[in-house]
Amino acid sequence: QVLLVESGGGLVQAGGSLRLACAASAASGRTFNPWLMAWFRQPPGKEREFVGAFNWRNSRTNYQDSVKGRFTISRDSAKNTVFLQMDSLKPEDTAIYYCAAEVDGGYYDYWGQGTQVTVSS
Repeated sequence: QVLLVESGGGLVQAGGSLRLACAASAASGRTFNPWLMAWFRQPPGKEREFVGAFNWRNSRTNYQDSVKGRFTISRDSAKNTVFLQMDSLKPEDTAIYYCAAEVDGGYYDYWGQGTQVTVSS
């Protein structure tokens, strides 16, 4: 069992920056060693969409086209935490942002509770 807790959401003006964090904790006795950590988002009235992912094993990243060059995913392995640095934010980035982990071989087995990001124009 893995628990993911996001933090760092809030209200920011267009052009500004936010950094989200996702702290992971595994059940007692387990080492947290996922395959992938990812960020998804759900804009108001829309379906949830993929934002980007971090390969925990080789540190490679990939991103949705609309955020390439503006968003960066990184990690702090010692703290089992993954970050989403969001720069040059746009109103269309407004969404609930979710952290997800692919741990047990399923498609993103574990999800956080989400954190709201609102970008004002």
